[in-house]
Amino acid sequence: MPETSSTPSLPATKRLASIDALRGFDMLMISGAGSFFFLLHGKTSLPWVDALAAQFEHPEWNGFTFYDFIFPLFLFIAGVSLAFSLNSTRSRESTKADLYRKAAKRMLILIGLGILYKNAPVPFFEPAQIRLGSVLGRIGFAGFVTTLLYLNFSPRGRIMWIAGILLTYYAALFLIPVPGYGAGDLSFEGNLVGWFDRHFLPGRLLQKTYDELGLLTQLPALCLTMLGAFGGDILRSAAEDRQKLFRLIGLGVGGIVIGLLWGLHFPINKHLWSSSFILLTAGLAFLSLALFYAIIDVWGYRKWAFFFQVIGLNSLTIYLAYRFIDFRRTSYLLFGGAYEPTPEPWHEVWQALGALALVWLFLYFLYRKRIFLKI
Repeated sequence: MPETSSTPSLPATKRLASIDALRGFDMLMISGAGSFFFLLHGKTSLPWVDALAAQFEHPEWNGFTFYDFIFPLFLFIAGVSLAFSLNSTRSRESTKADLYRKAAKRMLILIGLGILYKNAPVPFFEPAQIRLGSVLGRIGFAGFVTTLLYLNFSPRGRIMWIAGILLTYYAALFLIPVPGYGAGDLSFEGNLVGWFDRHFLPGRLLQKTYDELGLLTQLPALCLTMLGAFGGDILRSAAEDRQKLFRLIGLGVGGIVIGLLWGLHFPINKHLWSSSFILLTAGLAFLSLALFYAIIDVWGYRKWAFFFQVIGLNSLTIYLAYRFIDFRRTSYLLFGGAYEPTPEPWHEVWQALGALALVWLFLYFLYRKRIFLKI
């Protein structure tokens, strides 16, 4: 148990099914369910279906949809899991130096896998075309920094770090002038994040003028993992379940309210990972964790969660597999004849649904064989 923690906790070996299920739900959205819902747009005459489909597309700039929540939720869950793993490892008498090395190694591996994922086939002889920013790299960096702060600062100290990062990021984007645009320009072309990436981030930028997985946005993004660690501490504490839920819900509502209020001046923007966006998504993540924990681990409704747990226990596997295995093509080859008689606009919907089924069956096979890819 870290020296900075003073809260009595559950045995380190206790594993909560709700965490794996929530991670699985999140990965399901990434690995096919999001595409399936998006493809429903315009296929029916039901307004609510079109409204649902619209939630699975990112806004062009400012604004928020459910799809914007998917990656922040994963960063948050990484922090929840980190609180458990760090305390479990410390209970086995590992030193801080051991934990630092493990976190650094994991970060470097994830950065490497992230570069491979974003660039395959990697243009080795054209380094200017290699994109360095990646989802996996961001997870690795956030996990490494959170490990350092978790092991060396009290909860109050970590809250100060989070507040300091979000406020400093806010001040930087509004006060530091960008050549040709001035200070406080949060437009696509004139924001500080883009200028910083263009001048200091080698390789290819996804949006040409900036990369939303670039350099400056690493700082607010890692706050989600740090906040997730607080969620993990709440769950592993010896408090009653009712108290845990009240704390998670309180933090969730607080994050949403502060995020929305801050958004009146610092717009909610996933591309910039604005401070208001971080607090809004953190609030939603706390509420999601409370919901899954209440249903699965408190009330004991576990059977339905197995579907998501199969995915959550192998999240890295399916993330990489979805990049290198053409599940949609396989879906067409296996099921195309069955949906051929349906209206043509629906073919892509059934193909996406078939791919989603193949993804789950693939992970279920790995689950039955006890094969789990972890770093």
